[in-house]
Amino acid sequence: MIYAIILFAVTYVGMIAFSKYRPFIALGSALIFIVSGMLPLGKIFGAIDFNVLLMIAGTMGLVQLFIDSKMPALLADFIMAKVPNVQIAAVALSLFAGIVSAFIDNVATVLMIAPIALEICRKLKTNPVPFIIGIAVSSNLQGAATLVGDTTAIMLGSYADMSFLDFFWYKGRPGIFFAVELGAIVSAIILAWLFRKEKGKIEKSTERTKVNDYVPTVLLLGTILLLILASFIPNKPSITNGLICVSLYVIGIVYTCIKERGFKTVKASVKAIDFETLGLLLGLFLIIGGITHMGVIDKLAGLLAKLGGGNVFVLYTVIVFGSVLISAFIDNIPYVATMLPVITFLAQSLNIDPTILYFGLLSGATLGGNCTPIGASANITGIGILRKEGYTVKNSDFFKIGIPFTFGAVIPAYIYLWLCYGL
Repeated sequence: MIYAIILFAVTYVGMIAFSKYRPFIALGSALIFIVSGMLPLGKIFGAIDFNVLLMIAGTMGLVQLFIDSKMPALLADFIMAKVPNVQIAAVALSLFAGIVSAFIDNVATVLMIAPIALEICRKLKTNPVPFIIGIAVSSNLQGAATLVGDTTAIMLGSYADMSFLDFFWYKGRPGIFFAVELGAIVSAIILAWLFRKEKGKIEKSTERTKVNDYVPTVLLLGTILLLILASFIPNKPSITNGLICVSLYVIGIVYTCIKERGFKTVKASVKAIDFETLGLLLGLFLIIGGITHMGVIDKLAGLLAKLGGGNVFVLYTVIVFGSVLISAFIDNIPYVATMLPVITFLAQSLNIDPTILYFGLLSGATLGGNCTPIGASANITGIGILRKEGYTVKNSDFFKIGIPFTFGAVIPAYIYLWLCYGL
């Protein structure tokens, strides 16, 4: 376990220090985990989240067809016509991304909203880096709002036998949805403050970009609808969402080939798939699989429980902010999976309702990924999009948005949940 912790720490320090080489560092570290036996061969495939990888690949390709259709440019025209300046445009896009991600996967949300933000930034001749970061962290925030917003929310719903409506009203009290929205309001104010210097006026124009093909837009909307519908299917295969995204992309490719009688656009859409981002995520999945197998996450869960000391308020506080800290570096899916039975055991031993601890876990673990550029798949995806556009995202660029945003969202939710379920 000690060797696994050391390798894990060195890997993350390396990825933060040498951001250009993150995929290679992650894959190299994963290879060491495998060769050393800290991740057995029989557990390699189980450690990889193929659903996320397929979703990213399929959606990236489909989004390129969406961009080529010029629909993002038209949407950018509409948004620019409604907002007075760059500051409001940035906040509006982040809020819109948050609303969408309450119902579909965070990564898919970033992939769908980012082209609109990039097009707005091109028209305004402004730096898109803070725009995309704002979209990514807002997407992560809303993942805990509904049963279908994030994998961790689905896990809690399944474990605690909660329905879609339970996230809105649970045991006669307002559910976690309202805690998340309270955090969203505060974090939106923080975003507005962070973008306070972006007061450049947006010139109004009556001209609108002409869309040359509406089929990619239909396919993208179809993807969103199918992802929402799939979330209600019980006991579905774990790669369902990924297959949906890839299938719609394949339909888009076939349609485009028939329409253009060639492969020019198809080649461009394949090139748009960010294989560096996929490689980074693959490496991280294997690394997390390795430290999970070596018992590191179990130890972390046990340590959190011990720090609570039997006091419900202290235990709740430790779970929320401990989860924020841990999820800033560790994928929240194995962490939440480990903590759910631990929380149940703690609640039984203290003879209390576990709801406050469940919601505290979900809130902290979902938002913790916003603290670092590699803390959530949505962050990695957003940075990958910017890299392909020729922009370098410094760690400081992410920290100055992600950290205040995280605590602006966590603290109101932390207080709200305690008042509703802790007293």
